[in-house]
Formats: sequence, C-alpha cells, structure tokens
Amino acid sequence: MLAMRPCDPGAYGRVVLNSEGLVDRIVEFADATPEERKIPLCNVGAFLAARSDLFRWLGQVRNDNAKREYYLTDIVTAARSEGRQVGHAEAAETECLGVNSRSELARAEAALQNRLRDAAMREGTTLIAPETVFLSFDTRLAADVIVHPHVVFGPGVVVEEAAEIRSFSHLEGCKVGARAMVGPFARVRPGSVIGTGSHVGNFVELKNVALGAGAKANHLAYLGDASVGPSANIGAGTITCNYDGFNKHRTTIGDGAFVGSNTALVAPVTVGKGAIVGAGSIIVRDVPADAIAVARGEQVTHEAAATKFRARRSQAGRPRVRRDGIKEDV
Repeated sequence: MLAMRPCDPGAYGRVVLNSEGLVDRIVEFADATPEERKIPLCNVGAFLAARSDLFRWLGQVRNDNAKREYYLTDIVTAARSEGRQVGHAEAAETECLGVNSRSELARAEAALQNRLRDAAMREGTTLIAPETVFLSFDTRLAADVIVHPHVVFGPGVVVEEAAEIRSFSHLEGCKVGARAMVGPFARVRPGSVIGTGSHVGNFVELKNVALGAGAKANHLAYLGDASVGPSANIGAGTITCNYDGFNKHRTTIGDGAFVGSNTALVAPVTVGKGAIVGAGSIIVRDVPADAIAVARGEQVTHEAAATKFRARRSQAGRPRVRRDGIKEDV
C-alpha cells in the first residue's frame, strides 16, 4: 500500500505499523483513538494485490464502524487475518494530495503548476514571473523560449526554440514556430500553426490558422479558418468572415500579400501572392496575384462645406422673430 507523512495529517486514515515495520492495520480518523490520531503516517488509498485475493478480501468488508461506511482499508485487516504480510511505500505529500473540496483542488493545482514550471525552466525556458504562468500537463516549451508574466497555456501547445510569448496571452491546441513572437494580449486557438519568425501582436485572435514564416498580424485582427503565406502582412482591424451562420469557410492569403487596415475578407476567398488590398475594403471575390483590390465607397469632398456647417450649427437654438412679432426657436 501507499502511504505519506503530510504536514497536516488532518482526517486522513492512520497507518498502524507492527514491531517489524509492516502494516498491522489502517484506522480511519473517525474511529481512531487520541493516541492513534497522533500517528504521522497516513493512508493514501492506493493498494496493490493479486486480483483473486483482492476480491476475496473485498467480500469481507463490512460497515460496522462510526460512519456506517464501507472502508476499502479493511482489506488490510482481512489480509492480516490470513497471515499475509502487508508492506507500504512512502510518497511525497504533493504526489498524494486528497481532493475533497474546491480549495483542496486549488492546492493540488498549485502543487502541479510549481512542478511543471520547475521542469520547464530546467529544460531552458525562461519564465520571467513563474508564479503567474499557467501550464498544461502536455505543454512543450523548447530551450530559449521566453514567457512573459501572466500567460496561460491550455492543452496541446508546442512552442519551438527562441520563441517569445508576451504577457496576457492565451494559447491552446497550437504550435508556435522558432523565433516567433506572440502577444501581448493575443489569443491563439486550436488548429493554429504560427510559422518561424512570425508575429502575432496585441489583441489578435487566431483560430485554425496557418501563419507562414515571417508573416505578421501585429494588432487588432481576427483570423479564423485561414492560410496566410510567408511574409504576408495583415493590417490592423482585419477580419476573415469565416462563418455564414451555417458553415465555416476558408480564406487563403498568398505569399507576400499586403492586406490593408480595417479589411473584411468574406470567405471563401483568395488573395493571391504579392497582391495588395486597400484599407477599408470588403473583399468578396478572389484577388489575383500581384493585383491591387480596393472595395469601398467613393470619397466625396465638398470644398468649404465645413465652414458653412459650423456657421449653421452656431445659429441653432437662437430665437428668431417672425413677421408677426412672435419669437420662435430656430
């Protein structure tokens, strides 16, 4: 059986040893005497036995105890009654924390996070403020990765060599290439692959996106269900309109393309290699390679109209006198 010596034994069952150091019995806290409650060795709840023996002993378990419960630990007494020897192995408390409440769950999570952080730093990752970074059990951070404060890694994240994850970013189910930069305030969702040397800046969200090597989406953009070619540039405020209310559709942006700020790309649509999309455009048809596409309302300018507008407004609210001598508001 497995046992531990917690700092605070609390209500754990106590492991009573015989003179040979073998397990004599386990006494639950509710049934323990004051002297037995002083025993520091506690039951973890993990047992190893032959199947045929285990089920025979389980058949002998009864609920004649203070709580009227069926204690799994009674199998130790059953084994001892047959003359069997019961040994124990001790484990660290952090490996065996009991979780019976939300607060105990939080303590167990904190212990796990400390272990994951230490392991990452031993492998060469820099965590600038380790206590503020949250990792998943399968987070893979390569050597020379830098993680700034307040970053959350959900399940399924791989970050390659020398990449930098800046503060307040949230990543899950994605891969970040070598020397790439993510954040601050970035969200990278499942299915996304960020290429070598790419930039995903502040308030940018990626979902199921392949961002080519050296591509940039530096601020205030949403890219969903898209492929972005190497060295392409995505301007601020750009979105891929990937959902029509029924189905998801894909956007393809070619190598070296330039998408101007505040552009909406209505999928399915393709922007060709080296193409330029003018700022403020709504693109609903494919843009050929090396073309320039602008899709926005024509600008109309009225000379000196601002002066006339302000003059009219400055008169607003002033009373005027009608021919019959009665004042009225303008």
